[in-house]
Amino acid sequence: MNTDTLETVWAPRILSILRIVAALIFFAHGSAKLFGFPSADFSPEVLSLPWIAGVLEVVGGGLLVVGLFTRPSAFVLSGLMAFAYWMVHAPRNPYPLMNGGDSAILFCFVFLYIALAGGGPWSLDAIFRRKGWGLLGCRMGAGSAPARH
Repeated sequence: MNTDTLETVWAPRILSILRIVAALIFFAHGSAKLFGFPSADFSPEVLSLPWIAGVLEVVGGGLLVVGLFTRPSAFVLSGLMAFAYWMVHAPRNPYPLMNGGDSAILFCFVFLYIALAGGGPWSLDAIFRRKGWGLLGCRMGAGSAPARH
């Protein structure tokens, strides 16, 4: 296997795998907050900040798993994790390992990367792009070229 094969064939596939795995783990955080599954220590009040975070984690995580609206979803989730780190974790301790914010930092930068790189070839966005469909499945006009991922 040469470098060209790694860059052209495997890198986009690994991007899709990274998106799917990160989104599944993220979705689990939201489902624990909102539905108590898997087991959760607390259940936030409706419309509280943790509840809103849970909704974003479930909806955004679900969209990222299937690769639909990948870039905007990942961008919003990256911002959510930056907000969570500075509002919840950083005030506890300046060191991420000590304040429990290491996963928030990782999610923030993984989602920022996905927002810039796209969802990869194994995503609904890529399928719609290959079929020439625009936003929400609308056919793209004659002068419109599908965006690259």
